Amino acid sequence: MSPEMNDFEFDRRFFCRTMPAELDDGSAPTLIVQSYYVHSDNYALRVRLISRKVRIEMNADTDAMAVLDQYRDSFTEASVAIKGPSVGGTRYEAEREIDANIAAELIKRGGQVIIKNRFAAWIGEDGWDIDVFGGSNAPLVVAEAKRSRPLTNLIIPDFCVTEITDQTRFSNDGLAGKPFDTWSKDFDRELAEQGPHFEQIYGRNRHESSPSDASF
Repeated sequence: MSPEMNDFEFDRRFFCRTMPAELDDGSAPTLIVQSYYVHSDNYALRVRLISRKVRIEMNADTDAMAVLDQYRDSFTEASVAIKGPSVGGTRYEAEREIDANIAAELIKRGGQVIIKNRFAAWIGEDGWDIDVFGGSNAPLVVAEAKRSRPLTNLIIPDFCVTEITDQTRFSNDGLAGKPFDTWSKDFDRELAEQGPHFEQIYGRNRHESSPSDASF
């Protein structure tokens, strides 16, 4: 695949009520602290720090900057990314590694910050990320399936309540600008009135019960 095509993400994203217990093996998830410096019209500039050594509980009281200060030396991976709008589950993203200390200083100096735990698992044929958000985005849980090509004929596990692939309010940059706790009640009302929705433009959706065959 050409470098230009490698800069495109193919994903589908789903709102979840909780983190599926069967997908948590008890080890430290990927802890992510990231800051958005541009997040307008679904364009974004993001700086991200990653730790794979620390397990932090995500709730409304989780303070991203306090976590960064306390566990600064545990964040050993960092990147900067530019993102374009998501259209039909496809989004342009150019991401490059940067020095973790530089990333930490950038995050401390500006932007709007998000903190989350990311759990990874294989479910059926696909790799999934399940993000559990903290701070003003708690108790949001988003599951995301990614491929190097469009996600057609996807197995959708039953912990996925409804599809949010092209809902910009659920994108990380959307959540940075307008956190989940400011509109979660409105979303709950919408879901109760309209019911769950799963896109039909990606081929045949396959729904399965709890992923007992999931592997890490």
